[in-house]
Amino acid sequence: MSDKNQSFSRRAKNKTSSKSIEKNNNIEEKAMKEAEVPLEDLRGIKKYLRIIAPYTEKIRQFLRPVKRFWKKYNLTKITIIAVLVMILAIGSYLFYLAKTANVSILQKSIDAQTQIVDKNGDEAGLLYGSKGTTVKFDQISDNIKNAVVATEDRTFYENHGVNLSRFALATVTFGRFGGGSTITQQLAKNAYLTQKQTIDRKAREFFLALEINKHYNKQEILAMYLNNAYFGNGVWGIEDASRKYFGVSANQVTVDEAATLAGMLKGPEIYNPLYQDGKYATPRRNTVLQNMVSAGYLTQTEADSYASIDLKSKLKDTYVPQSAAYKYPSYFNAVIAEAQRKYGLSLQDIMNDGYKIYTTLDQNKQAGMQVTYDNVALFPQAADGTHAQSGAVAINPKTGGVEALVGNVTSENHNSFFDFNYATQSRRSTGSVIKPLIAYLPAVQAGWAIDKILEDKPTTYPPNNWKPQNYSGEYLGTVPMYQALANSYNIPAINTYRAITPEKGNAVGREFGLNLKKENENDTLSTVLGSGVETNPWEMAQAYATFANDGVMNSAHLITKIENAAGDTIATANVTQKRIMTKEVAEKMNAMMLGTFTNGSAWNAAPASYAMAGKTGTNNTTDQWVVGYTPDIAIALWIGFPNETNEQQQLQGTSEGQPSVIFRNIASYLLPYTAGTAFTAENAYAMHNIAPITPAWTALRDQQDAIVYQEQSAQNTTGNIPKSEASSSASSDSGGGFDFQKTVDDAKNAAKNIWDNITGFFNR
Repeated sequence: MSDKNQSFSRRAKNKTSSKSIEKNNNIEEKAMKEAEVPLEDLRGIKKYLRIIAPYTEKIRQFLRPVKRFWKKYNLTKITIIAVLVMILAIGSYLFYLAKTANVSILQKSIDAQTQIVDKNGDEAGLLYGSKGTTVKFDQISDNIKNAVVATEDRTFYENHGVNLSRFALATVTFGRFGGGSTITQQLAKNAYLTQKQTIDRKAREFFLALEINKHYNKQEILAMYLNNAYFGNGVWGIEDASRKYFGVSANQVTVDEAATLAGMLKGPEIYNPLYQDGKYATPRRNTVLQNMVSAGYLTQTEADSYASIDLKSKLKDTYVPQSAAYKYPSYFNAVIAEAQRKYGLSLQDIMNDGYKIYTTLDQNKQAGMQVTYDNVALFPQAADGTHAQSGAVAINPKTGGVEALVGNVTSENHNSFFDFNYATQSRRSTGSVIKPLIAYLPAVQAGWAIDKILEDKPTTYPPNNWKPQNYSGEYLGTVPMYQALANSYNIPAINTYRAITPEKGNAVGREFGLNLKKENENDTLSTVLGSGVETNPWEMAQAYATFANDGVMNSAHLITKIENAAGDTIATANVTQKRIMTKEVAEKMNAMMLGTFTNGSAWNAAPASYAMAGKTGTNNTTDQWVVGYTPDIAIALWIGFPNETNEQQQLQGTSEGQPSVIFRNIASYLLPYTAGTAFTAENAYAMHNIAPITPAWTALRDQQDAIVYQEQSAQNTTGNIPKSEASSSASSDSGGGFDFQKTVDDAKNAAKNIWDNITGFFNR
């Protein structure tokens, strides 16, 4: 070959080689790009390897004796044996758990309902919403069955309850991956385990699924799974879900509806069609339809046709929640919240697992409180026709047990089982009910006499020239402390709070559990009027129960014990006690606050034949409070409109008005079911020979008095004050009504006496 040809050949070869190199480089760069590893990072890695290269030999030298030691003692075999023994031990343990889970009663437990038990051990009610309406396999549409199997477990009818490949993946990834559990595993998880995605739970789930598969056939398993599934918006079970979202029974559901329901199983709160107008439900439905195509249940044409249907057009709600039949919806609502908050149970656990929850509920008191809340006419009505909302809590001071609780005024628009619970969840201004807690109590603890003279005159306070007023706009010049508290005068309270210092006052308030921050924002004088401090009836009842219990505060609670479906105790109440004040100080506070109900701002709230102590509070036109107690019970009542800024919904007057009438109605039903224990402290007004206010007669007060005497007669109880005092506190019968003196003298036959008076009137 000539030099020219050779030169040409070399050039061609070089060119080809160059192209090949370039091609290889392109491939390498493409591969690196696909791996998302920048060239700079690879150069950095190479540089790092060059740096550590001198040390690799030293590492090898260090490992040589380790390798010799490893080989000498056959540690590889020992390690393998140890791992196998560990696997065998864990497997045996999990197998034991599965065997002892008693899956043979699973079907019955799914039908079981959580039971609420009152303080006497009697059933107070069942959580009907926990299970929904149970249906059999042949009462469920094939469309639902196909959609669920296609999406949740395509090997359902062939597998033995588990998918080995999925389980292996879950094991090697420590429970983080696994492609989802089988339907049988999900049933095991929902019935027995937590929702945490861990290898421990996956392993337990594995063995439980095997056991379930041995005891039940596929039809029974699928029916149990669908009856026990949660579908959002408080709906459990496929039958109720079908009615909630599409207005039909489970055996009438169409393919597109079935795909929607099946899609919700992955995330019922997000994928239900009512959430954000089906924003996530529609694409999820379409995904399920494609799953049904892949599984052979639909053709692509059919799936496309169903996917084109407007989901909103199919929605129809014919579901009637059984929770509407709850006897004590607010109380049950609070019990569930406490079980979640204090004992770590999920809502789904509580509603599905057939627990027996023992509570401090007194059904007589609860029923009486609810009678008041069922009478919507008692509650203030705004200019736009809206009735005010309210919450009330009654606590046993000696135990901290909540014996009655209502969190909503009954109306068509409110189901107090699911609605906001104003008794426990609200955060409203304390108004003046905070005064005894952060001003007068610290003052008495500091040695102030209950009749210490306080200034009551217009005052300007630094540093911002604040000029507060008494509600009435009137001033007495000077006033004894017990009268200042009973009548809720603002200026004396501010002066007291200022004298004992906000820092010390707030420290005492925090002992009661009030949200008084340690920072300076709550160290202003206006705090004593409730500014910047929020609370609810639960906290106020707990705080004032302390005065009734000689200065010891028991933590408020509803639950005393929880048992699972097998009867095992899984939780017991841990009631804490805290001494806030000495018994002597508590007696002085009681002496002052007894005056609130005889001569002060709650003069209209005292029920017949009972002495009560406490405090009222008013926060402008948004919040009104009445808190009252005896040695046997503490009751806190709040009234207000939900929207504090709505100018069309504002309260009128103060707590002396309608709130006192409502409180008296509640107390008239509750107090006859107490022991009628008398106060040992003497009313400060009586100490100073000041007679109590006698309220004018009204038909409503007459009715409330009759309630007291009738309930006392039925329970064979009496009031907690002497008969002579009781007669003076009864309504003055200016209208020629009942002879209440005679009724008091014979409380056991009160109902008969009232009837005799009525019949005697017509026989004159």
